[in-house]
Formats: sequence, structure tokens, C-alpha cells
Amino acid sequence: MPLLTHLKKFPWVTNVTLYGCLFAGGDLAQQRLSGSEEVDWSRTRNVAIVAFSFHGNFSFLWMRFLERRFPGYSVRMVLRKLLVDQTVGAPLATTAFYTGQYEQGWGDSQVEPRDGKEQALQGKADYLPQVCKEMECHKNVGCLGRMSFLEGKDDILEDWRKKFLNTYKTALMYWPFMQFLNFSLVPPYLRTTFTGCCAFVWATFLCFSLQKGDGTMTAAVDWIHQLNREAKAQETTKSK
Repeated sequence: MPLLTHLKKFPWVTNVTLYGCLFAGGDLAQQRLSGSEEVDWSRTRNVAIVAFSFHGNFSFLWMRFLERRFPGYSVRMVLRKLLVDQTVGAPLATTAFYTGQYEQGWGDSQVEPRDGKEQALQGKADYLPQVCKEMECHKNVGCLGRMSFLEGKDDILEDWRKKFLNTYKTALMYWPFMQFLNFSLVPPYLRTTFTGCCAFVWATFLCFSLQKGDGTMTAAVDWIHQLNREAKAQETTKSK
């Protein structure tokens, strides 16, 4: 297969690209499941930036490290890899998602600002660098996360403090089983791609948690039930 050939010949580029696309696809899936009439491409772009710049590269290097440190498919080595992955790798990846998304900033100039932050930034436009004035960055909510971070006005760890523990607990109901299969059955050069396939589902959950949830599976299940009720209500209305 051409894909397997590329994975063997260009393992880093191919694995990271596949992982980033699958992870960003999870955000698109979450938006579609939410019933959004239009896709917020700026949001998907931010997820993709974090996926390509950190998650994909981290997964590739992390899988290589684990295999070199604990080589082979024996039960002992697989369990060691699994333990280190879930106690070190998983918390780092979750932290990067919550803090990285905040710094990138959600939305663009067409999105309604929250808590009057845009107005506050506009009031201090004279103090912004000249390049930002020329690009009218102070009017762009997409720059909000970055500027607020640089000025130290907002806490980039707010979402992490509120949702990290719940998200990590939820991850322990999903990732250990996926990674056990990964370490037991998948050859090393395919492990990042396999993780990316699993991450498509996980990214859908993470994007929901970042936007509406609290990191718990209960909130996600309630959201799915709500979507089902809304869909049935719409069908009832149309039939009338």
C-alpha cells in the first residue's frame, strides 16, 4: 500500500500529518454534532495548530521513546509502556490541549466577544505595538487570547484547573484500552497513526469539554441525549 510505504520511508512527516488531520477532524465532528449551520474554521484552525505543532510531534517522539526504553511485545514491557504513558504522557497531552487552545484564542472578528474583553482591548489600542494597530489586531477577537496572555490579564490555566482532573479520569476509561492494543499489536512505525485514529474520537470529546462540558463523560452523554431530543423535536415539528 502507498500509505504504508510512505510511513516506512517518511515516518515522521506521514505520522504527524495523519495525526494532525485526524485530531482536527475531531473538532469538525464536534461542530457538526452540535448542529452548527456553519463551520467555525478559525476554531478548527486553532485545534489543528495545536495538533500539528505539539500533539502529533509529541506522540511520534513519545512512542519512539517508549519503544526504545521498553522494547518488545512481552506482557511486562507492554504494561510498563502503558503505565508510563498514562501517568506521564496523558497528563502532558491534556495540559497542552487546554492551555494551548487558550493561547491561540477561539474565534475571529466575526464572533461576539465575551465579557466585554474586546472593548477593553480597544480602549487600550494606543498602547499596542504599531504593527498590531496596522493589522487592527485589537479589533480581532482571534488575537484576544494571545494579547491577554502577554499582558497577564487572564489566567490561561483557568480551564485546566476546572477540567483537567475530570478529563484525566475520563481518559482513563478510554486510553488504557486503546494503548494496550497499540503496544501489543501495532508495529512501532504505525503507532502514532493508530493513536491519531483514536484521537479523532478523543478530540471530539475534548472540543466539547472545552466549549460546553466539564471534562466528565456524564456531561458528554447528557449532551448527546439533548441532541437526540432536539432532533426528535425538529422531526415532530416538520411532520406537523
